[in-house]
Amino acid sequence: MTDTIDIEEKGPNPNPHQERLDEIELLMADADFWNDKDKAQSIVKEYQDLKSGTTLGEGAGPYDSLGAVVTIFSGAGGDDSEDFSAMLFEMYSKYIAKKGWSASIIHENKNDHGGYRNVSFDVSGRNVFGTLKNESGVHRLVRISPFNAKQQRHTSFSMVEVIPKFEQKIADLEIPEDELEISFAKSGGPGGQNVNKRETAVRIVHIPTKLSVHVTSERSQAQNKEKAIAILKGKLYTRNEEERIAKEKGMYISKTTDIEWGNQIRSYVQHPYKMVKDHRTGVETSQIDKVLEGNIDDFIEAEQGL
Repeated sequence: MTDTIDIEEKGPNPNPHQERLDEIELLMADADFWNDKDKAQSIVKEYQDLKSGTTLGEGAGPYDSLGAVVTIFSGAGGDDSEDFSAMLFEMYSKYIAKKGWSASIIHENKNDHGGYRNVSFDVSGRNVFGTLKNESGVHRLVRISPFNAKQQRHTSFSMVEVIPKFEQKIADLEIPEDELEISFAKSGGPGGQNVNKRETAVRIVHIPTKLSVHVTSERSQAQNKEKAIAILKGKLYTRNEEERIAKEKGMYISKTTDIEWGNQIRSYVQHPYKMVKDHRTGVETSQIDKVLEGNIDDFIEAEQGL
């Protein structure tokens, strides 16, 4: 079930999050609420944050309360990097489940080993973008390669991109039609044989920036096109916001970020020792297995103070 996210509250309301508070109170009253202890504790924390009005913080952006579209791209490292992308996908999937959010795959490009060359998924829930936006960047893995017969240590890289998921009614960013290059292909998404016979998959390229979106998750070409344009608007918003912040700080942002050594925001080391370290905040832990199981709250909370 997909959450509906309202930006403007209707009428007077002492707490703008009252609707969600009411939902959580109903959940907490359920006899099975504590069956999943981790999820229950996460929901209780959300409830406390909403009550105090501190969920988004003073530096909240205009779209932090929205859902998000997350894309993971594999970089240097071949099969190892594509396997690392699958590991990151599992990590975020477990974190999303613990937060009580919902997620669905928009497009995936898998290899023969179950790894991802790239995968995009949308996440629905309250404050998803505000929570996950600082996960954007290059992630680095160091381990003994399971794909190397000599059992040599290998370094892999994957890029995570997080953009706001615009609802149609608030997506006020207009993109001229002549800036879009739209192509269609056969889709292997939901819908069975009928989908495979029709060109329902949509790929849109924004010509001025070369940003592209590929959507296969919906049943019709029109639905895939609508979702692709919404995602493209999210990409453009994120790009414009990064350039605005960089300009304010007197920084320069490259138009393309290399998914390789020197650009990573976080390192995951499994050999010769165990460690996960965020290079922006300095937060680190030796419990890499727990991190890959979705326990990334310490990193998320430190990032929100950036």
